Amino acid sequence: MSALTDPDVWQARSDRLARLVLLPMLAVATALAVLEPPGGHSSWSSVGHGSIGLATVALTALWAAGMNRYPTTGVAPAAQLLVFCLHVLLAGVLVWVNPWYGVFAVSGYFFADELPPVRRKAGFALVAAVLAASQTNGYPTGWNTHTLVYLLMACFNMTAVLLMVSLTNRVMTQNTERGRMVEELGETNRRLQASMAENAGLHAQLLVQAREAGIVEERQRLAGEIHDTLAQGLTGIVAQLQAARQARHDEAEWGRHLDLATSLARANLTEARRSVRALRPEQLEQATLTEAIGALTRSWSEQSSIPAEFEATGTPLPAGPDVEAALFRVAQEALANVAKHAGASKVHLTLSYLDDTVLLDVADDGVGFAPARRAESDGYGLAGMRRRLDRLSGTLNLESTPGYGTTVNATVPMQAAVHAPSLGATQ
Repeated sequence: MSALTDPDVWQARSDRLARLVLLPMLAVATALAVLEPPGGHSSWSSVGHGSIGLATVALTALWAAGMNRYPTTGVAPAAQLLVFCLHVLLAGVLVWVNPWYGVFAVSGYFFADELPPVRRKAGFALVAAVLAASQTNGYPTGWNTHTLVYLLMACFNMTAVLLMVSLTNRVMTQNTERGRMVEELGETNRRLQASMAENAGLHAQLLVQAREAGIVEERQRLAGEIHDTLAQGLTGIVAQLQAARQARHDEAEWGRHLDLATSLARANLTEARRSVRALRPEQLEQATLTEAIGALTRSWSEQSSIPAEFEATGTPLPAGPDVEAALFRVAQEALANVAKHAGASKVHLTLSYLDDTVLLDVADDGVGFAPARRAESDGYGLAGMRRRLDRLSGTLNLESTPGYGTTVNATVPMQAAVHAPSLGATQ
C-alpha cells in the first residue's frame, strides 16, 4: 500500500507537521496581539495581564520548541494525556491573556487527535471551549448574554470538529480500501500472468507430445507400408533371381525368371515413388506452399472448367514439410470433392498466415449438405487429412448448409508448423 493510502504513514506525517507549526502559530498569534491598536478591547494594555502574558508566551515558546522532539509514535497513553493537558492549559492561559491566541489554541486539536478513542471526544470538547473564549472575546464570568454566546460557539466548534474528523476518517477509510483493492487487483494480475505463462508452457508441452506421438504413428505406418509393399516385392525379386540361377541351363526358364524379377523391380520402383509422393507432394519440391496451392488452383480450374480463385494473406512463414504437405493435400482433396459432389459454379481458396496459426479455407457455392450427411461427407477422403492434421495438433472442420455451399477449414498452430520435424525424414 502506498504512503498516500496507508493511514499509519499519513497519520505520522500529520503529527510531525503539527509539531513543526507550533512555533509559527505562536508567532502569528503574538504578532496579532501586539499589533492590536492601543485601547482596543482585547489589547495588551487594556487587558492588564502584560507580565503574565509575556511569561506565558515565553514558556509556551519553549514548550513549542521542545515539541519538535516529541515522538509521533510509541508514546504511552498516560504520557499522551499529560502532554495534551499541558498544551491546552498553556493555550487556555494565553487566550485568557489575549483572545488573539486562539490562533495558537487551534493546535490543541492535533494533540487531542492523538489521544485514545475513549478520550478523544473529551479532548476535542476542551479545545472547542478554549477556542469559544477566543471567538467571544474572553471566558464567561457569569450567566449573561456573553455566556450564552460562548456556549453556542463552543457547541458549534465541537460539532464542526467532529464532522471534520468524521469526514477525514471516512476519506482515509475509503483510500485505505481503494489501496487494498488495488493491491488485490495487482496480485490477481500477477497470478493471472503466472497462470497464463504456465498454460503457455503446458500448451507447448502438449504440442511437443502430439508431434512425438505423430512421429511414432507415422513411423509405424511407414514400417507397415514398407513391409507390405517394398519388402515383399524385394523378397519376390530375390526369389526370382535365385530361381533364374538354378535354371541357368534352361534358357527359356532362365529368361522367364529374369522377366519376372524385372517386372517386380519396376513395380516396386513405382510403389516407392508413390510412397515418396505421399510423404512430400512433388509440387512442393521447387515451390513454396503459396505458389503450389496457387498452381494447383489454376490447374484444377482448367481441368474442371469451374472458376477458382486463390488468395494468400499475412506474411508467409516457413511451415515445415509436414505442415505444407498436409495443407496441400487438404486443398487437393477439397477441390476433388468439389468437382465430384458440390455442383459449384465457383470456388475460393484462402491461405492465411496469422501470428500463431496457419489457416486454409476452401469455400464453394455448391449444393452443400445437411448436418445428417456430415459423417457421409467425411468419407470423401477427408478422414485421412483430419488424422494427418491431428498429428500436427491441427484441426479440420466442415461447414455446410443445403443450397449454400460448403467450406473446408484447416488450421495448424504456427508453433507446430515452425518446430514440427519432417516425418518423411524419420528413420
